[in-house]
Amino acid sequence: MRRDTFFKTLAALAASGAFPMSAYAGVNVKMMIPANPGGGWDTTCRALGKALTEAKVADTVSYDNRGGAAGALGLAQFVNGSKGDPNALMVMGAVMLGGLITGKPPVSLSQATPIARMSSEYNVFVLPANSPFKTMKDVVAQLKKDPGSVKWGGGSRGSTEHIAAAMIAQKVGADPSKINYVAFRGGGEATAAVLGGNVTVGGSGYSEFAEYIKAGKMRAIAVTSGKRLEGVAVPTLKEQGIDVEIGNWRGVYGAPGISAEQRKALTEMVLAALKTPAWAEAVKKNDWTPAVLTGDAFAKFVDDDFAALRATMVRSGMV
Repeated sequence: MRRDTFFKTLAALAASGAFPMSAYAGVNVKMMIPANPGGGWDTTCRALGKALTEAKVADTVSYDNRGGAAGALGLAQFVNGSKGDPNALMVMGAVMLGGLITGKPPVSLSQATPIARMSSEYNVFVLPANSPFKTMKDVVAQLKKDPGSVKWGGGSRGSTEHIAAAMIAQKVGADPSKINYVAFRGGGEATAAVLGGNVTVGGSGYSEFAEYIKAGKMRAIAVTSGKRLEGVAVPTLKEQGIDVEIGNWRGVYGAPGISAEQRKALTEMVLAALKTPAWAEAVKKNDWTPAVLTGDAFAKFVDDDFAALRATMVRSGMV
């Protein structure tokens, strides 16, 4: 059977609901993780890989970590090195959009193929356990007095916690262009900075700080969700009178130049993986919020979010 005919058959079977998992026998998925090991994208990608094999839509999954420039380095390698590969996937998300806005890399996300948004994770802001501040109200008071004296620590420049910090400043009447933000290359570095008291406030996905919060080594003061996270006794920014809500969504893209049939087959593979017990376990463990969106709707969402983030970043002097 010709390769294009094979993918048309897969897509037709998937659409009819009569999808034989054996049709994926021999599929070896190559996952690009445009970040260093241990962070949110790495965790998401490896959870998806496990789910793909559990769903029996992939025989094997290999991973390639290429960190740097908020995902732009990994994106460049993915765009240039996987053209036309129907078994290649790259995890990405809101952080990559921010990095592309600030970094202006030589490749564009539009060169790759949008597949699906999978989940969203909200940020938590924390204080070192020995901080003289106790609440977000204390931080805001200092921010209004002297924006530069509050050192925010988190992911790369343009990350959701960076943008959230600028939005908080803007909402409380401080100059967002004067915020003092320290970007770290990975979750491990940001965690160490908070534990060592080297930043005033730390920001990250809740799952990355959860064990330290529970152990009393960090004091959680706010989450960026619209309502409190399930099972998490941390107030939202909105509850505290700061009208800021921002989610760190994550999704996957396919390689440049794949056909419509290949894109549909990849989408069905991912959707099958998202229905597995393995994925459900990862969602619960990491406090992710399911946010599935595929096809042209996902592509439009990315374009709209890119425009909204850029507007916020321009107003905050980040671009």
